[in-house]
This record gives sequence, structure tokens and C-alpha cells, in this order.
Amino acid sequence: MTNTEAPVTVEQRGRVLLATMDDGRANAMSITMSGALRAALTRAQDDPGIGALVIAGRSGRFSGGFDLDVIRGGDADAVREMVDSGGALVAEAYGASVPVVAACTGHAVAAGALLLLGCDHRVGPDAEVKIGLNEVAIGLTLPHWALAIAEERLSRRHLQASVANAQLHDGAGAAAAGFLDVAVEPNAVVEAAMDHAAKLAELDPAAYAATVQALRGPTLAAMAR
Repeated sequence: MTNTEAPVTVEQRGRVLLATMDDGRANAMSITMSGALRAALTRAQDDPGIGALVIAGRSGRFSGGFDLDVIRGGDADAVREMVDSGGALVAEAYGASVPVVAACTGHAVAAGALLLLGCDHRVGPDAEVKIGLNEVAIGLTLPHWALAIAEERLSRRHLQASVANAQLHDGAGAAAAGFLDVAVEPNAVVEAAMDHAAKLAELDPAAYAATVQALRGPTLAAMAR
């Protein structure tokens, strides 16, 4: 069964729900994009026939982060609404009652990289892509919820460079830093993510959900604050 919620296409394959981002541009984390991904996540959690969610981008692009047109537009309320929506998506993915796997099909910067941090397992390309938190380099400050999950998920050895120094990584470097769990051939990213998600979908759902809340509760609380 396939349906489309622009700019996200949602398709169920067995017990895995695949949500693919494609806005025709940078896959910006607009309110529309984050809302569509949150809807896919809700569907995955509410449907007992679904055991895991995979979030993918189109070939060569996962997400370029928050919509810079909104950020540079001068409307503080619009920026706040967009960032809050993106933060809610990352927190909901991190605290979800089903496993969430990222198929990082290409560049993933700023909010795109934060979405990776919210996923259980992250498959990316072993290629010359750009993955990381570049906010400081473009004159922005990470919100506190973003710092909380970055501190939890990133390698301590890479935390300073990846956050304060805005270092971007290629696929292998992103795996070392903690943005990815594994880097594979670029054309194998989605299927590798789907294969891993299919295995995670067989976990006991009640035990998984309870363990996630116990394990990630302090970080989720810090993000909420």
C-alpha cells in the first residue's frame, strides 16, 4: 500500500513503513516536512501491523536542515514554529514505541543531522557527502534540545569539533563521530536500512517501548525542558 503526503511518500513493506523525503530541492525541514514525517511516525506506532519505521531521502540528499528562507525571512514566530516542529519530530522519533531507522541517502546537515541522532540505527553512504551540525559556521546557535541529544548520541571524542566547531563529515567520518552507525555503498543505503528495520520489527513491542522510556527518559526530559 502506497500513499503520498507531499513532500513525503509513505509505503509499507511487510512490517516496515518506509517514509521517503523529496521536496525537489534540499529536503528542507519545513513545518510541512516535519509534520509529514511525524504523521508517518504516528501511523507506525498506531498500526499493530507495523513494527518499524525507515526515514529516507532521495538519492544524494537526506536533508539540508531547517528552511533557510524562513530563517532569513525575519519572522521570529515563523522561525520558532519551524524549529519547535523539528524538535518535536526528533524527540518523537527518539522516544517512539517502534524502532526508527534512518536511510541517510546523501547530505544531512543541521536539522537533517539532528534527525539522524533521533533514530535507533543510521545507515549512510560511504562517500564524499556532508553530514553534521554546521549551525555555528552559518551564524546560528543550536537550541537546547539539539544540544541535549547531540551530547547523548555523539562520540565524546568528536563532540567539540562536531558541535562547537561545526565540523562536517563524510560517510566514514560521520560513522566515527556518531551521526551514523554504518556507512555502505551509496546505492545500498535504503535496502540496508530496510533489512535492519525488518529485524528490529521482530522485537517484542511492549518490551521495546518500555525499555526506550527507561533508557532515554532523562535525555527526552532534557529535550522537553
